[in-house]
Amino acid sequence: MLFSSISFLYYFLPIVLILYFAVPFKFKNFVLLIASLFFYFYGEPIYTLLMLATTVSSYIHGLLIDRFRDTKWSKVFLVSSVVTSLLVLGFFKYTDFFITNINVITRAEIPLLKIALPIGISFYTFQTLSYTIDVYRGEAQVQKSFVRLATYVALFPQLIAGPIVRYTTVEAELKERTHSFSNFAVGFNRFILGLGKKVLLANTLGELCEIFRASNEKSFVFYWVYALAFCLHVYFDFSGYSDMAIGLGRVFGFHFLENFNYPFISKSVAEFWRRWHMSLGTWFRDYVYIPLGGNRVSKLKWFRNTLVVWFLTGFWHGADWTFIVWGLYFALFLLLEKFFLGKLLAKIPRVLSHIYVLFVIAISFVIFNANGMGQAISDIGGMLGLQQIPFFNSETLYYLRSYGVVLVLGIVGATPLVKRAVEKFRTIKAGDWILTVGEPVVQIALIVVITAYLVDGSFNPFLYFRF
Repeated sequence: MLFSSISFLYYFLPIVLILYFAVPFKFKNFVLLIASLFFYFYGEPIYTLLMLATTVSSYIHGLLIDRFRDTKWSKVFLVSSVVTSLLVLGFFKYTDFFITNINVITRAEIPLLKIALPIGISFYTFQTLSYTIDVYRGEAQVQKSFVRLATYVALFPQLIAGPIVRYTTVEAELKERTHSFSNFAVGFNRFILGLGKKVLLANTLGELCEIFRASNEKSFVFYWVYALAFCLHVYFDFSGYSDMAIGLGRVFGFHFLENFNYPFISKSVAEFWRRWHMSLGTWFRDYVYIPLGGNRVSKLKWFRNTLVVWFLTGFWHGADWTFIVWGLYFALFLLLEKFFLGKLLAKIPRVLSHIYVLFVIAISFVIFNANGMGQAISDIGGMLGLQQIPFFNSETLYYLRSYGVVLVLGIVGATPLVKRAVEKFRTIKAGDWILTVGEPVVQIALIVVITAYLVDGSFNPFLYFRF
């Protein structure tokens, strides 16, 4: 079930809100758990059992790790938990990838299993891993209530698309949290903002990307329009879903951490990744990079650690060489910035460092979206003027005119300009009054427009469902 669907907005969510706020606090987690399981079951009936099995495994392993703390068995159960979770993730997500590559290398003809990828498995696997690892480290108390742990794992606002919520972030709120009209209003406003980003911007930009891919009249400029559109599409799609998750979490009394912080204003690739998908970046930092030694090791080992983390980051996104190359591509620029590019970027005018980052990011997401490395190389060749295509043509002009407004809105919306303007306007007495009165009006107008778009439109994908 998509957040950006009529069934969710006008059936599922209202019913869940009524039930949730109607019951005493001791039953609220149970209501959320049942609602979350139904939410997942609606799209993945069979794989709901897999998610429950993963939760049961984490619950039992957590109890055993705590029961045998300060003995060798505690580490044994930690390793068992990690291996079990990764094997399940690996089987469902990567089996056909490995079979395909074995067939290519050995010329064998092993049939593909063609296993359907369970929605959200990459997200909830990382969340259950964070739980057992933090219990082992002593950074989290073992959860003895299965309902609370299952609520954490299955919590529908962040279940299928993140952000990756650490157990320690919501540990206290699973037991006791505050509900208020203020929290509800802030959360609902954040949800509507994310819904608008997803439906009005991401979906429209996604349409332009589909048009480019189907076109037989490409040009040099059209390649760059496509690269820009896809960068913005991914950003508004994923950050929009993160906004909706954070907003819904706030409505139910949870405070999830931010996942995006205007990454396209970055002056270096390293800064970009401190602002983009922050929950994934910090997860790999705390559970892979630092345990490997981080940067407090020899240069050779630090080089290894960086490559391992970015190989895994790419591989986490999908079972294809394009994702691995995408991850290692970022590793290359992070290493270059660490050794010498960083000093150069600090000296040159800000506009030049900004152009450098945007160029690197545009190329990266063209690789990310390619259907195989052959298409990635072809697309990059088109962007660099290495194909026998015109610089500009009538078809490019037509689609620039058709999608020019949404591209401009996307560019402006990807910066903090609007947020800063609103904050400055709010410091004026009349401005604060206007915003207070106008905010509900804008929200209602957005809901009406979004609903009309959803009823009329058919293009409503979500990129991260395949992860």
